[in-house]
Amino acid sequence: MPWAYRYARWDGTQVGFDLDADDVLSEITDDLLYHGDLNAALRRMLQSGFRDRNQERVAGVRELLERLRRRRRDELERYDLGGVYDDIAQELRDVMDTERAGIDDLVEEARESGDDRRREITEQVADERRLQLDLVPPDLAGQVRSLQEYEFTSSEARERFDQLMDKLRQQLMQSYFNQMSGAMQSTTPEQMQRMKDMFDALNRMLEQREGGEPIDPSFEQFMQRFGDFFPGNPQNLDELLEQMAEQMAAVQSMLNSMTPEQRAQLQGLAEQLLEDLDLRWQVDRLAHNLQGAFPDAGWGRRYSFSGTDPLGFAEAAQLMDRLGDIDQLENLLRSASSPGALADVDVDRARDLLGDDAARSLDRLSELARMLEEAGLIEQREGRYELTPRGMRRIGQNALSDLFSKLAKDRLGRHQVDRSGIGQELAYETKSYEFGDPFNLNIERTVRNAVQREGGGTPVSLTPDDFEVERTENLTRSSTVLMVDLSLSMPMRDNFLAAKKVAMALHSLISTQFPRDYLGLVGFSEVARELKPQQLPEVSWDFVYGTNMQHALLLSRRMLGRQTGTKQIIMITDGEPTAHLMADGEVFFSYPPVRETVDATLTEVARCTRDGIRINTFMLDATGYLKTFVEKLTRLNQGRAFFTTPETLGDYVLVDFIEQKRAMRGRAGRTA
Repeated sequence: MPWAYRYARWDGTQVGFDLDADDVLSEITDDLLYHGDLNAALRRMLQSGFRDRNQERVAGVRELLERLRRRRRDELERYDLGGVYDDIAQELRDVMDTERAGIDDLVEEARESGDDRRREITEQVADERRLQLDLVPPDLAGQVRSLQEYEFTSSEARERFDQLMDKLRQQLMQSYFNQMSGAMQSTTPEQMQRMKDMFDALNRMLEQREGGEPIDPSFEQFMQRFGDFFPGNPQNLDELLEQMAEQMAAVQSMLNSMTPEQRAQLQGLAEQLLEDLDLRWQVDRLAHNLQGAFPDAGWGRRYSFSGTDPLGFAEAAQLMDRLGDIDQLENLLRSASSPGALADVDVDRARDLLGDDAARSLDRLSELARMLEEAGLIEQREGRYELTPRGMRRIGQNALSDLFSKLAKDRLGRHQVDRSGIGQELAYETKSYEFGDPFNLNIERTVRNAVQREGGGTPVSLTPDDFEVERTENLTRSSTVLMVDLSLSMPMRDNFLAAKKVAMALHSLISTQFPRDYLGLVGFSEVARELKPQQLPEVSWDFVYGTNMQHALLLSRRMLGRQTGTKQIIMITDGEPTAHLMADGEVFFSYPPVRETVDATLTEVARCTRDGIRINTFMLDATGYLKTFVEKLTRLNQGRAFFTTPETLGDYVLVDFIEQKRAMRGRAGRTA
């Protein structure tokens, strides 16, 4: 029976392509603009997850780690190995919990102090300490090593850790490997001999591998003889040895998790099963070789069981495999600093542990950076991701689209002027020549008019009535410098992201819609500096106090002095002028503002006014000082002032810019 297909028109409700590179970049645009760090934005997206265009949740690393912790807790609270487990591992976890509580208390004190600077520094240090604790390895040795190098915040946690050290040192000096058991029950002498032969061949191959010698027997020959011992179907020697290390480490972790009495009982069973001394020697030899070859396989893992469901040896070994997989995946997720690091995750194993949704999330998280690279939006340089020119343009377009989406469509309308006249740019239309028109003759149209007039034939005679000339557009060029306040007050008052987004959006608007216009960028705090468009995505605020409008206006005036057309400065700020350059080039700062700073700034305003530069000011925090100063500025310059908020800043700036462009083109049309 042939397959039948049904097609329907796309109506926006069907689930389709749920993620692409533009979606990913859009998701991190605000984070990137606020912090100015692409790699950090990707890490935070990796940690927190996101929703795709179909509103399906892609779980982040934090959520997946919590699911793993719950899965481990469920396993430990369900089963019982039959005894009480040594409390060292639990006490280490308690030490870290006590330290986390101490960190939380320190942060709370900083928040209650009312000192924003202290709170910011304290929260930054606290995040670093919490990250260190999150990255502590799951094995005991790794935990001890990490905590020995860790600088404790809580004196109580430090004291509890010191008390554990002697006991833990004794544990770490012991050998964690015991005899194998379980799979060797009910074996015949022939099977025992074959098993000894398998162990001997495997040990020789491993030792030859470590010594850099030729492998004899070869892996293929070994699998032909003993492949039935390895249901995992390894494809090469490294894979086979890794499987063996995982299995033996799982048995060892089970032994580690038992009480001394249980361990002694199991050891007695193992000795009974391995009465053949040669076989016992081969197993010990293999354990020693595997621990040397795979030191990070989890030989020291141990767990605290609190449930009541009993476990047989085979079931316990499987459970230990599962818990080992949880530890391995948890450790990998904790250490993942970029989406590419998740490429090492075994998605099928993650699906077994956490389900299809988690596996799908991991798979999609690992693809984030690759998607952006393949789309040409980012590239890797010296181990770090950087935006490409295309990525920078996309960030600007995202910012512009985000701001425009908040505006009513009828506020903007079209900014084109549908009027022909004298100009420099061809409109790709023609008209009959009239006296006074520029003689931009269109040869093809002119000759065709003559041919049509004469009815065909050659030669063709031209008359003035045949002349057809190119129409040209009215051209209006504006030169703008956007001055953005980068002082510390901007992020402290939640104004920075809005200002940064406006800068990106305005640059995108001018470069795409008004390419003949000029846009310069100046950032200012204690001093001012010119910014290049390619720097914008990673520009951040300055960790200094001071709002040096005088220096910023000076730079802007000089930049506009090299340009033509209508000239304006757009200034976005949340503070009054508190700094200026003195005659010797040094910076003078004072808060509240002093007369000297205000006068120096207004002097620069007067120079801009003489040069025909209009200054439009967008105030994000209308304090009394700022209002008074801006009123003086606008009276002197005849510019305009807008009192706005971060939520409406983009509306004001973009609509005002476009309306001014419309007015300019209208004036040009009337004078053409």
